Amino acid sequence: MKSSSWAVIVFSLILFFNCSSEDDATQIQDSLPAESIYFPPISSEIWETKSLSELEWNDTQLQPLLDFLENNSTKGFIILHNGKIVIETYMNGHTQTSPWYWASAGKTLTTTVTGIAQDEGFLNINDKVSDYIGTGWTSIPLEKENLITCANLLSMTSGLDDTLGQNISAENLQYSADADDRWAYHGVFLKLQDVVSTASNQTWTSYFNTKLKDRIGMTGSWIPFEDLNIYWSTTRSMARFGLLTSANGTWEDTQIVSEDFLNQATNTSQPINPAYGYLWWLNGKSSYQLPQSQFEISGELIPNAPNDMYCALGRNDQKIYIVPSKKLVVIRLGEAAENVDFALSSFDNNLWEKINLVIN
Repeated sequence: MKSSSWAVIVFSLILFFNCSSEDDATQIQDSLPAESIYFPPISSEIWETKSLSELEWNDTQLQPLLDFLENNSTKGFIILHNGKIVIETYMNGHTQTSPWYWASAGKTLTTTVTGIAQDEGFLNINDKVSDYIGTGWTSIPLEKENLITCANLLSMTSGLDDTLGQNISAENLQYSADADDRWAYHGVFLKLQDVVSTASNQTWTSYFNTKLKDRIGMTGSWIPFEDLNIYWSTTRSMARFGLLTSANGTWEDTQIVSEDFLNQATNTSQPINPAYGYLWWLNGKSSYQLPQSQFEISGELIPNAPNDMYCALGRNDQKIYIVPSKKLVVIRLGEAAENVDFALSSFDNNLWEKINLVIN
């Protein structure tokens, strides 16, 4: 037999055994139990950690990330992987116990509590807002007001004029378009807190505390500011909420808010702005609109971030990023990194460039 024929036979045998080994390795890997999501205990400062080396992350890029955060007015920053803390840092005069405001990132708290109230049968988001708080809550004609559902408030498609400021008294809620015909970032979503309160026959704060905050061990409180209701808490409390959401609404063995509702909330809610769910921003879409604008912008919301990421974005760069494919929750609180923006800013994309160098 020619030497070339022997070479073919030897090569074929090597390839066969290699493929078999790879298949066996894959089968072994598939048979291993997946790591369960970790939940920190209620009413405790205990929170298990995981090292960068365990995740095979690039620890040489950690300090550049921390320097970037500090130089961009960050106060608190956390990365969770499957619930455990991998990175936690406080800077610029902030500490683990210091409260800070969520700004519009807190809109997603209203989303979740609205979902809980629907799960409990107190309301249906497809009902008219006026079914719960009565008519005359706007200054628009009754037939137009009755087009506005709770889902319209969640998806920012009420049709109310967003150019008149954040005051949501009846006289300041005026007509711009029919509900469902226009996407516009507007503080009128806060009417959902009145809906929940009326439907449950409890104050908003009481219902929020008993149904969400206390059940996942959050701290913090709602503080009125410039016609808005702003949530303040520690960075870890924001991380607890992000963890709940990333775990499809469960906390340990308890379903806090239904997975079906969260699936609706974290997917495109209307055709006008594909990058918006129920007060959650969605990455990986073909276009998006921004607050105080009716322009459609082509491309992804945050190109450097994973396509499946969804996020809560607040004024002055308050951030909750959730990445299901990577089992990540990322929290950032602080002053504005650059300019004052209501939601998205250039900081988002720049931050993810730095994060990618660590996690990839």
